[in-house]
Amino acid sequence: MQLKPNAYRLHETVKGVETMTRFALAVLALASGVYTYLGVRGILDGSATFVFFAAIIYSAAVSVAIYAFWSFMLRFVPLVTNGVQRVGLFVTMAIGCVMIVAMSAWLNAAALAGSAATEQHMAITLQGYAEDLDLAHSNALAAQSLLPDVQRAAERFSGLAADERESGALTGTTGSGSVVQLLTQMGSQMNQLAATITGSRDEVALQFEQGSARLATMRELVSTPGAIEPRADSFQTEAVQLSAVIAALQQTGVAASVKRASADLSAGFIAPVANGQSADLINRQDQVMETVRASVAAQSAALTTAADEILATPVVEQRRFVPLSSAEAVIRYWQDFIPSWAGAISIDLLPVVLVLVLMIVNDAMRKDSESLEEAENITAAEMLRAMALFRQMEAAGIDVSTGKPKPVPAAELIDPPVVAEIAPDDATVTPIDAAQRKRTDGPRPA
Repeated sequence: MQLKPNAYRLHETVKGVETMTRFALAVLALASGVYTYLGVRGILDGSATFVFFAAIIYSAAVSVAIYAFWSFMLRFVPLVTNGVQRVGLFVTMAIGCVMIVAMSAWLNAAALAGSAATEQHMAITLQGYAEDLDLAHSNALAAQSLLPDVQRAAERFSGLAADERESGALTGTTGSGSVVQLLTQMGSQMNQLAATITGSRDEVALQFEQGSARLATMRELVSTPGAIEPRADSFQTEAVQLSAVIAALQQTGVAASVKRASADLSAGFIAPVANGQSADLINRQDQVMETVRASVAAQSAALTTAADEILATPVVEQRRFVPLSSAEAVIRYWQDFIPSWAGAISIDLLPVVLVLVLMIVNDAMRKDSESLEEAENITAAEMLRAMALFRQMEAAGIDVSTGKPKPVPAAELIDPPVVAEIAPDDATVTPIDAAQRKRTDGPRPA
């Protein structure tokens, strides 16, 4: 096979980079094995010795498999020229790439971004806990919105009782009679309800402060540099404590208590017996107490409706922190770590580029080469005879490329025919000798 200059240079260049190609492939396989070891070590359980040897064996198997597979591809793909066979090799290479990604690339990604992915999982969980704490705190404080209504009702009943006692504003008769006793009783009940609502405020504030402290500790665990495993364990402990605080906040809400108390105002209304000195006063007292009963019923219905609206607020679901390994975290949050995934996959699949480059270069060398298979098999004697025949054909005026006589110039067509002379000893003059004599002697005179 004789190569043109360009094909020869390509051939020599391929031979020159062959050692570099093997070295690069070995380095890539070793790098993939190292990161695979780091990824496997993070997901295996057991003693330190078991984890070490298991990770070493798996990573070594991965490195050998990657080196052997790409060595086969680098050797065979550039040499195959048949279309169907080349497509078969491409399909085989694609299957191998998928298997390499399955056994190594995701572990490489876990080694590259596992800690960051675990921190992100902790940060997302922390955000959920913060939202739960705020919602539980809001639900616990929702009953505080009933406090102004309860206080106004208590002040109104107390004020009416004072007016009736001092000026007889309701019955027209001053003094502490049945109406004053009833109004004072309703005012006392409203004040007790207001005290219950106010008392829950301090407890809610205390629990919210405890939950905020837990959140602050969890934020420090997320952002503090260092090994991720101990931080994740401490984070899980804080998450359990925070869940308890959130549950306590939900139980601290007094909306249900307010609803029961407001219902008791109407259902448990007990009006005293009118104690007027005259029938007219007794009648007026009964009318006022009936009015008070209606007012208490209306106030009870309003408080019950408000408490039902608060109780209808969705309850905060208990959140549970599920720790993830570095590999699981990388797979779950893969969209946030695309650069790490790209680097991990590129370590394993970069030899694809080398395979394609060698395939293209070999195709170019085949196109630029000239095949002279006959010349490679000819003997020296055959070469000498061919050279003698070539000189005879040239001397006879025969075109070597076509095997036909060359066209005779017009000046020679008018010359008289040449008569072949008989050489001595009966030697026959060949046409080639006649042509040589003609060219040597020149044209004869007429």
